[in-house]
Amino acid sequence: MSLQALIFDVDGTLADTERDGHRPAFNAAFREFGLDWEWDSALYGELLAITGGKERIRYYVDRYRPDYVRPPDFDDLVTELHRAKTRHYTQLLATGAIPLRPGVRRLLEEARAAGLRLAIATTTTPDNVTALLEHSLATGAESWFEAIGAGDIVSAKKPAPDIYFWVLERMGLAPSQCLTFEDSSNGIRASRAAGLRTVVTVNDYTRDHDFTGAVAVLSDLGEPERPFQLIQGDSAGRAWVDLSLLRAWAEG
Repeated sequence: MSLQALIFDVDGTLADTERDGHRPAFNAAFREFGLDWEWDSALYGELLAITGGKERIRYYVDRYRPDYVRPPDFDDLVTELHRAKTRHYTQLLATGAIPLRPGVRRLLEEARAAGLRLAIATTTTPDNVTALLEHSLATGAESWFEAIGAGDIVSAKKPAPDIYFWVLERMGLAPSQCLTFEDSSNGIRASRAAGLRTVVTVNDYTRDHDFTGAVAVLSDLGEPERPFQLIQGDSAGRAWVDLSLLRAWAEG
């Protein structure tokens, strides 16, 4: 089947949001609630093995804070912490401090112009997705994406494939009609389990992950004046990801 749609992960894929976006937002939320928790860059890299912000908070308490006495309303506290974190994160995005990764805007615009359908499959919250698209891509950019699978819309998060199945069902497409973009081992485990061909762009936290089954692993999507670095796979001699390369990967 011919390529019909592109499906994108968000954090680490569309933008480097983790270290300088979500991490300080978590820390700001902890301070707001009078907690002495502080996630430095190294610790946050370990916590990223857990997908989902609320799940990450619970794991941190279980694994790193045996001294913390959970209150009876701990589950409610986690929900409120995550809500505060989202507020801090969206405020940070509004400053324009988190740009899109190289090649993302160009490829999205090329795909739209060519009539390819776009979608998002992520574990981050819908508010985070909207804020990133509005402040880093374009006003109204949420409308560029036909389906946005985000947050708790499915109960099992990556590496479970559920969010991809949800997106495929909403779009009425088969996996063979799509390419997806991920940045982590949990992400590609999810996409591959859904039968999707996957392009990986690594970041500082994920460059050493296992990307078995990826169509290609790249430093980023590249630009004509700023070529990507090919880490794994075949780029057909190209130096940046364009629609012709995507179609070659989809048909390969």
